[in-house]
Amino acid sequence: MFDIVSPEAIRDGRATDAYFERTRDALEGAGRDPHVVCEVTADQFPDGSFETFAGVKDAAHLFEGRDVTVHALGAGQLFDGGPVMRIEGSYLAFAELETSLLGFLSSASGWATGARRVVSAAGDDVSVLSFGARHVHPSTAAALERAALVGGVDGFSHVAAGEVLGREPSGTMPHALVICFGRGEQEAAWRAFDDHSPEDVPRIALTDTYSDEVDEALRAAAAVEDLHSVRLDTTGSRRGDFRHIVREVRWALDDAGHEDVGVFVSGGIGADDVRELRDDVEGFGVGSAISNAEPVDFALDIVERDGESAAKRGKLSGAKQVYRSGEDHVVRPADEPGPTDGRPLLRPLVEDGEIVRDFSVDEAAKRCASDAERVGFGDEE
Repeated sequence: MFDIVSPEAIRDGRATDAYFERTRDALEGAGRDPHVVCEVTADQFPDGSFETFAGVKDAAHLFEGRDVTVHALGAGQLFDGGPVMRIEGSYLAFAELETSLLGFLSSASGWATGARRVVSAAGDDVSVLSFGARHVHPSTAAALERAALVGGVDGFSHVAAGEVLGREPSGTMPHALVICFGRGEQEAAWRAFDDHSPEDVPRIALTDTYSDEVDEALRAAAAVEDLHSVRLDTTGSRRGDFRHIVREVRWALDDAGHEDVGVFVSGGIGADDVRELRDDVEGFGVGSAISNAEPVDFALDIVERDGESAAKRGKLSGAKQVYRSGEDHVVRPADEPGPTDGRPLLRPLVEDGEIVRDFSVDEAAKRCASDAERVGFGDEE
């Protein structure tokens, strides 16, 4: 019914580019199957532009049961040049998996990097929710939301992704709810949401459907007892000075005795908006800045063949290790010592087809936050 490639096709290696099938035919016909070391990289050398590694769980399961050994960065690790993954085994044990592997890693790492950029801009005291699932194919929503969590968001809105990830989805209300009640009936819409939502759902009223944001915010605060927040989702074409609008709403709520009612902002919000608005805002709903983040342009290349260095032009031959040394990302040959204060980042992921690592989203998010602080990712200029 839907244009979705099945998990079975991915695991079996049929979700691949045709030339890998031709390669298998050629190698098998010629009686060749060298033992290789392959590396996944985005950039050969560090350039000071860090990105966040994600997609590790899916990658591990892709190799599960195959006669290969895989080392990789941890989910949430920031990287800047050099390999993020190293795969060792006979080439035909995993040749067709390259297309799916890069797809798993490229999109997820882009989403996690976008999320980390927004979360770093928000700071420690402001929540960020991922609202971007509507911008991706629904079959990838759980992968998107896992990557966003790795990047540090506090939650997400997608129901089915929550079922996959074991997380309760978050969300407020759409303009459609208010419009279904009609102009002048905003209070009825807000009260209906309050009356019929589970007790553990924060009461957040959308307050920019028909009237001025200040007007609807004050009406919502008066209409709903124990209102948690008001949400401003004003489209860019009507915003004007959005920071001024947000500050005016905050001032009006305080002046009317609603100091406990927060302000939540969504609608085309990016890291720069978050940085500008965060002092007056309790939380952000962020969509396209995460879901539309540019995928990381990973490539997979053979760097050793039958124990000898081998690589195409423009690629660095030989197996490598990467290290975190202070705030630096350091790339060295795997058979040479690393920096004296360096911590090796490529760690076992799959050994002889067996997954040897767990995939805690919370641990990955902690790793991401700690590493981002260490390397200064997202620091204001």
